Amino acid sequence: MTDTSSKIPAIRTIMMPRDTNALGSIFGGHILSLLDLAAGQHARTAAPKKYVTKIMREVMFIAPVFVGDAVSFYCETIKQGRTSITIKVEVEATRGIDCVHTIHVTSAEVVMVAVDNQNRPIPIIDEAKA
Repeated sequence: MTDTSSKIPAIRTIMMPRDTNALGSIFGGHILSLLDLAAGQHARTAAPKKYVTKIMREVMFIAPVFVGDAVSFYCETIKQGRTSITIKVEVEATRGIDCVHTIHVTSAEVVMVAVDNQNRPIPIIDEAKA
């Protein structure tokens, strides 16, 4: 896991009761949707385009997330191609009344593709300007 102590998260949110499963932890699917949002937000820092998710690789649920946890999604670009960007997402949960206990809960690699209004792949960097 990369050191996230000095990084700013792409997104951060508090987990609420509506997102729990029957076991009392947060649905993995909810975490996946937030992973997708964080990767999309990060991709827009490379270039202000519209992005769609091509693939989520190596999603690993390491520890459960609970109601009240402050969950932070840290992103870094692994690779940028002509129309796609590969993003590593590390997810940490801060829990407890004092909010000092932080644990690594999930990680994933997400490939986002820049698209036009007809959802066709387009270059991330405008080739005319490059």
